[in-house]
Amino acid sequence: MKKYIAEGFGTFVLTLVVALSLTSFFSIETPLLAALTVGLFVYALADISGGHVNPAVTIGLWSIKKISSSDALKYIFAQFLGGALAFFIFSVISAGEAFSVATPSNSFNIFVAEFVGMFIYAFFIASFVCGRVPSQLFGIFIGSALLLGIVVAMLIGSEGWINPAVALGVRSLNLAYLLAPLAGSMLGMNAFKLLDGCKSS
Repeated sequence: MKKYIAEGFGTFVLTLVVALSLTSFFSIETPLLAALTVGLFVYALADISGGHVNPAVTIGLWSIKKISSSDALKYIFAQFLGGALAFFIFSVISAGEAFSVATPSNSFNIFVAEFVGMFIYAFFIASFVCGRVPSQLFGIFIGSALLLGIVVAMLIGSEGWINPAVALGVRSLNLAYLLAPLAGSMLGMNAFKLLDGCKSS
């Protein structure tokens, strides 16, 4: 049970940080805050749940047999619950203040952006779970990989969520923001596995 609570809590905090950053004049940009938050949670939760805090990451790891189907489903439920709770808490503390994001679109360009951004992020996650990253650096490594994935997705033309639970929590979830990260994660992780030859657990 602890690992599901950990995933829900980590996703809740990540989503709340993103939501708050979108409605503030804080000098640190949202992608940097998201990367910092994920990096810290990877360090904090590595020995409890792995620190996925993203349904797409969980699906990708399931696709390379690094997590069981049962755990994957429970992780995803906890992550979406965390995203939804963050939306509720933000709505209460902001007194209905609107997010500074456009109405989510299902355009092909957004799908490509979210797919490519998540593919890059997932590729580097796979390198970590395959043991190619020194353990003392993994939080910094994963946070940096997330930042790169977000930036690439934004440069192509999406909001750069590359996380369906965060997209839900900031009222931006649609088919593009749901399906593209899932597909990108599975293909990104399997691409690294194919190149590296690392074995499934």
